[in-house]
Amino acid sequence: MTSAKRAKTRIGVAIALAAALAPLAAAQAMGSADLYYERTLMRAADDRCNLFAPQISTALDAAASQARGAALRSGATAAALSSVESRAKAKAAATPCASPDLTRAAARVRDAFDGWSRTARMSFPGAQADWRADRTAYRSTAWKLSQSTRMGADDATFGLAGQGDGRALLAVVRFSDGARPYAARLVLRDAARTSRPWLPDARAGETPPRQIARVELAQAKGAASTTLAAGARDALAFRFPADTAQALAGLDPREQFAVEFVMPDDSVRTARFEVGDFAAGRAFLAMGAL
Repeated sequence: MTSAKRAKTRIGVAIALAAALAPLAAAQAMGSADLYYERTLMRAADDRCNLFAPQISTALDAAASQARGAALRSGATAAALSSVESRAKAKAAATPCASPDLTRAAARVRDAFDGWSRTARMSFPGAQADWRADRTAYRSTAWKLSQSTRMGADDATFGLAGQGDGRALLAVVRFSDGARPYAARLVLRDAARTSRPWLPDARAGETPPRQIARVELAQAKGAASTTLAAGARDALAFRFPADTAQALAGLDPREQFAVEFVMPDDSVRTARFEVGDFAAGRAFLAMGAL
């Protein structure tokens, strides 16, 4: 390897580590695709060389997911990001585990993680709405990862809630006119039926048509705790299958999904949500409760 190539390798690894765990807002000088490359590179190097403790690996997963979502929202295509991912993994595979540059880079990631490890709350911005994540180990049931949306005069919140490290996939709603839905359905694109994202900018914000949708009925309904319903005492909580969270995390962050609340007369009121950085939020929670 020439001295110029060695210098380029050192510079590349140094950049990777400097940006590996930096919040997107603090790393705007780099493009989102560049951040995705750097974070994926370090995660791939970790897989091959066992560089980090599990919590740091999880933090890198969250950082890479967040950078990928930002890149897609800024106009990058999924195909282009697949190419970025392949290049990052190839670069990681070509870097010796004993490389002094990689050793220094890993040390910088550990230093960066020190701040992340003590962060209890984060907001993951989306195009239309944010996901709010909270790792605090509350004694009462609380939102761990949530997004709220408006339905006319009413609000609905969807996400993961529980106590400690426990998490259930819930939708919580209260209708100002006293309406009481008897059932709820979660509607999202079924990746097994089509891999092409159903994008709101191209589909006027509609949920995927039933022929390409995955529809999950709520498994349980009950009164929502006031901690989940902003103090409201007559809100309802609907619990959905836990494995649906993984399906949701696998969707394009620009997509929408919906919760359909079914009324006694079989009319439906629909709350729409943005996939956004749900995957990054889940990875952040996976670092453990504080």
